[in-house]
Amino acid sequence: MVNVKTVPSKRRDIVSQGISDSGTVLVVEDEDHLAELYTDYLSEQYDVRTAYGGVEAMGMLSEDLDVVLLDRRMPVVSGNEVLAEIEERGLQCRVAMVTAVDPDFDIIDMGCDDYIVKPVTRERLREVVDRLLSLSEYNERMRELTAKKLKRNVLEVEKTDTELDGSAEFERLQSEIADMEAELEALADDIGPDGVAREL
Repeated sequence: MVNVKTVPSKRRDIVSQGISDSGTVLVVEDEDHLAELYTDYLSEQYDVRTAYGGVEAMGMLSEDLDVVLLDRRMPVVSGNEVLAEIEERGLQCRVAMVTAVDPDFDIIDMGCDDYIVKPVTRERLREVVDRLLSLSEYNERMRELTAKKLKRNVLEVEKTDTELDGSAEFERLQSEIADMEAELEALADDIGPDGVAREL
């Protein structure tokens, strides 16, 4: 039987972007006390699910996960195997390895977004989750912005200046593009230039 602990989150308001964000985080850790500790660290801000090992994690992988905090060295099913399953299923969650295994050059080809060596503090864990959620939000908003810009480009080619100037719909599109550019700039500031550069 799968031992699942789900902790409802309190909504987090990101005032600078004007969006409300409550991420769903799966903590995967075979040491029960660490699993509980990480869950407690994050439960005030996020919806937290806890898997006490790789076997349970396999059964808890789902489309609604935003971030997975994954112990690398676990018996029976390792963190590497859980990560491979996430990739195989094409899940869009971000993954951070939280492990006592010191990094080696093999992490270069590993499909995780971050690698944190234990011990890890509450502040560090929350910082990692916040950054990974911001990266996901940045990518999603960038896709939406690109789609709007492509539509604007088509209209600018196909319509006359007079038609564009007289269109309330085109004016609304222009306004939405400007708002999204400002939002993305704020998100990029939160993530930091190195994080955004890695994504682009």
